[in-house]
Amino acid sequence: MIDKIKNEFDKYGGVLKTTELNTLGLSSRQIKKLLEEGVISKIKYGFYELKDEMPREEVVIARLFPNAVIFLESALMYYGYTDRIPSAWQIAVDRYSKTTKYDINYPLIEPFYLEPKFLEVGISTIPIGEVSIRIYDRERTMCDVLRYENKLDREVFINSIQRYIRDSNKNMRQLFEYAKIFNVNSKVQTYIGVWV
Repeated sequence: MIDKIKNEFDKYGGVLKTTELNTLGLSSRQIKKLLEEGVISKIKYGFYELKDEMPREEVVIARLFPNAVIFLESALMYYGYTDRIPSAWQIAVDRYSKTTKYDINYPLIEPFYLEPKFLEVGISTIPIGEVSIRIYDRERTMCDVLRYENKLDREVFINSIQRYIRDSNKNMRQLFEYAKIFNVNSKVQTYIGVWV
């Protein structure tokens, strides 16, 4: 049975919900026993990980907050647009969601509360096993960099723009489409358009 449980944890990036453990045939008493024996540990209410295996942080975020999107500096890091590792995972979430929902000790997260109409623009996914991690694509991320210029360290801001300009995977047409939505057309022209 332990092997079956471990396989299921592997499949979901190291994080399982209570309901998924139930589907494997485990009762709440058996889950409690696995906790007591130190086979699994609780991440937060209703979510568990194997005791000696640390799941990737982005997987934990995707499993705990399936509607959240990897955002701003965390997205910059993923695309190689910054060398600076943010102190916390920056995630975009619905501005109408409960703030207490995001009170977790690990991984460290910094939620940005966005209007629902902006939340779904430019989402890409990174598959890890059966888990889809939501992240903003390059162009949306650059629009966010321009929108949050004052929140970013100057070096991070300049570096990310320079690296985007050099990126062969960039999509300028998409960037200008997003720039209209986020009202950063003039900034795109000033910082990026002149170099492309």
